Amino acid sequence: MTDSYVIVGDGVAGSSAAETLREERPDADITVITDEGEALYNRILIKEFAKGKLPEAPISIHDEEWYAEREIDLRLNTLVVDIDVENDAVTTHEGETLGYDALLLAIGGTPQQLPVENADADGIQHFWTFQDARQIKESVEDADTGVIVGAGLLGIDFAAICGAQDVEAKYLMRGNAWWRYALSEEGAELMHEAMRERGVEPVFDSGVDHFEVDDDGHVEAAVDPNGDRYACDFAGIAIGLNFNTEIVEETPIETDDGIIVDEYMRTNVDNVFAAGDITEFHDTILGERAQNGAWGSAKEQGTIAAKNMVEYGSAEFRWVSSYSITHFDFPFLSFGHPTLGDESIEATTGEGEWRKLALKDGKIVGGVLIGDLAPQSAYKQLMREERYVGDQTEALLADGFSVDDLTQTSKQ
Repeated sequence: MTDSYVIVGDGVAGSSAAETLREERPDADITVITDEGEALYNRILIKEFAKGKLPEAPISIHDEEWYAEREIDLRLNTLVVDIDVENDAVTTHEGETLGYDALLLAIGGTPQQLPVENADADGIQHFWTFQDARQIKESVEDADTGVIVGAGLLGIDFAAICGAQDVEAKYLMRGNAWWRYALSEEGAELMHEAMRERGVEPVFDSGVDHFEVDDDGHVEAAVDPNGDRYACDFAGIAIGLNFNTEIVEETPIETDDGIIVDEYMRTNVDNVFAAGDITEFHDTILGERAQNGAWGSAKEQGTIAAKNMVEYGSAEFRWVSSYSITHFDFPFLSFGHPTLGDESIEATTGEGEWRKLALKDGKIVGGVLIGDLAPQSAYKQLMREERYVGDQTEALLADGFSVDDLTQTSKQ
């Protein structure tokens, strides 16, 4: 009897799962369902497209022919509206029912909307899909002034897009620093200065109370809670994701902020798995549940999920994720979980160079590097090894650090 696999979502998690399933099960029926109108593309590069630095062509990873060659049934523009775990079937918006032996949910999230007046006005954009990038590029090219809301890793993409398109922008931040949960003011100031050099001015202790619109319904200003008004004909909002758990709310599948899975990417329903942004997974290094939306993490989760859909317990997800920013004249990289831990250490190691490590029980659980990325491999190695380094913080922060610089310790 032929195995049947259904994958909901064609991001890098869903696509890598489909590819792995085909390798593992050459004769299986594999169906990939996505509500998007195009096959897998590089979400990392769409920001470069929106900046006007790339044409569309290099962004596509798989075309429809790629799936056809592998006998994977790709369903574009198709929305799954029901999951029946009792009868092992999903139903699409067109009323079609597809049965499965194993199901993978790689359904990601949807950008959060600002709960303020006129947040849906023309000229206000969110950044997640390739189609979003097209709309942003068009809006920014027609804009002179902009406002950015969301002081995190997606919000800074809007800052870079405005800078590249010569849009004078105000970056409204609720706290006193960009990504204040991961950076100190000293580290964040390097990012602030890079923004200012590109015509994007950080505005601290701010935010949006409401937007003003013109007679045509197009945004013309953002007013912050202090009453300050910032004229704009473009606004970029990046305040986080709402994870698409609605589809499983009426099922036994366990959720919290996302879909809960174990280290094998399996949910509490034996033949239902999840991968990518949507997952709250058991992080074997951290020793607790975690979420991570980085591209490499999602790709690996898709691969691991597929292997366990074929043979449960055959491969565990053990990964140190990383996220890089290349918008500025210096590199920036975060890895692991830089906002977690019970202690953090930091240092400025040179002009325009700064690093921070987050520690839990004396072990590295994440970090941020600005300017000098050379130590990243050493830090990731120590994190994977779960090595106790809490008594050697001075060596960890030294310029030119390598694992060989540490003394052995018996404490674990």
